Amino acid sequence: MIIYNQAYDLYYAIFRLLQFLNRFEEESIIEVERFRIWDFYYLFPYKILSIKLKRNESEIRKVIKNSIERSQNPYEKITDERKIFEKIKPYQIAALNCIASYGIIDKSILSQQRISIINKNILNDFVSKGEELSAIEKNVINLMTLYFNQIPLFGTDGLKSRTNLMESQYDA
Repeated sequence: MIIYNQAYDLYYAIFRLLQFLNRFEEESIIEVERFRIWDFYYLFPYKILSIKLKRNESEIRKVIKNSIERSQNPYEKITDERKIFEKIKPYQIAALNCIASYGIIDKSILSQQRISIINKNILNDFVSKGEELSAIEKNVINLMTLYFNQIPLFGTDGLKSRTNLMESQYDA
């Protein structure tokens, strides 16, 4: 029996990452690890509910409660988030390299684990040819790029620590 999982589809990974990139202007710099975390939550939106939030982040909590469904697809049950996160890494990195080969993001900065848009016109062209996003997909992209972009990636209150998708204990 063949089972399709969108998490392991290179072309869908390119589509997802282009959607995130489209929210930024040229010369913006985003960490690859941050992008990978966002992509995970795009694939599994109900997992956003497990991100640790501070008490004073009630605004984010309200937005999550109103925009993310608690139900999950029974065929996408995740028992080990970190394991899935690491399994999709090659697809995410290959998608970023493909996007760089089209001249949308800077290859030299990508080698430094950073993403920088160098051609917004090509990016807009690719995104316009794709399908319209569902409401939940739009909500996830908005949450990640507006709220979780403001949270530092490293440290005890950083995105890596709050999501527990990556080792963060030894981060500076």
